[in-house]
Amino acid sequence: MSLLAVENLATHFFTDAGIVRSVDGVSFRVDRGEVLAVVGESGSGKSVTGLSVMGLIEEPGRIVEGSIRFDGTELVGLAREEMRRLRGARIAMIFQDPMMTLNPVLRIDAQMVETVLAHRAMPRAEAWALCRDTLGEVGIPSPDERMRAYPHQFSGGMRQRVAIAIALLNQPELIVADEPTTALDVTIQAQILHLMQTLVEERGLGLVWITHDLSVVTGFADRVVVMYAGEVVEEGAVADIVEAPRHPYTSGLIGSVPSRNRPGARLAQIPGSAPSPLARGEGCRFAPRCAHRIAACAVHPPLESVGDGAVRCVRHRELAPLLAAPDMSARGLSA
Repeated sequence: MSLLAVENLATHFFTDAGIVRSVDGVSFRVDRGEVLAVVGESGSGKSVTGLSVMGLIEEPGRIVEGSIRFDGTELVGLAREEMRRLRGARIAMIFQDPMMTLNPVLRIDAQMVETVLAHRAMPRAEAWALCRDTLGEVGIPSPDERMRAYPHQFSGGMRQRVAIAIALLNQPELIVADEPTTALDVTIQAQILHLMQTLVEERGLGLVWITHDLSVVTGFADRVVVMYAGEVVEEGAVADIVEAPRHPYTSGLIGSVPSRNRPGARLAQIPGSAPSPLARGEGCRFAPRCAHRIAACAVHPPLESVGDGAVRCVRHRELAPLLAAPDMSARGLSA
């Protein structure tokens, strides 16, 4: 049994302008000790998917269809108090901006200790020691001293490490990370990725890593789910996706990564923009931006199983040889 199983998830927002179908029939699984990357450009629905898993969708949004099972427990429709007991204890989330996790007017020790005591009965001194040790585990120097600091006294990278430490305090089995390295420079980004990979290996965590950048997950994730306009368009092992993408959108994402092999050349880009979630049409949602579209693309394609993955494209068999990269470095994605 998978640690996390999402089946046909649909999360919609009911606004005055109409129904915003942010997530529309998304399915994936995450096992213990596995890193699943959810990739897509802004507006693809990846962050709303993560918030749905965490039970953090607020009005006017709600899950209208589908199932989210965590270790066999159905989370959709779970009572608020039961979800609260799971969230922060067995399931944790790391946000893109650590200041969404940290209260700027409270010291770090106050915030961390309360996180522990909210889920575990132990003396406050023991909780304080646990928090200090966890700060050291994620690479915060002088953790005794830093426990007494305020968030503004940390750099951006250190604040993100504190947010990761808070997520780890209660030894969760699943972590959802929503673009936690986007605002960091590449050196700190690499350190955070290495830290998370080590934690997954040592603790056997399941990790959902949400990002817009395929290059971040190369050599880090085990599997990739590519989302576009609220749905999954391709899914598979990282190496398969990077070396031999089957969907034109996936190929476009890979091709838009700056390559070290073409200094001074104009960056490639996917033409056009994603469709409005209020009106996505009846056919393939990527067709208006796709150079390979044909008349058959006027019908919405199903997600078709291919080998150890899946793809949503009526032409994937004939396009696969055209979209495949000769090697990772040619795409600027070497690990």
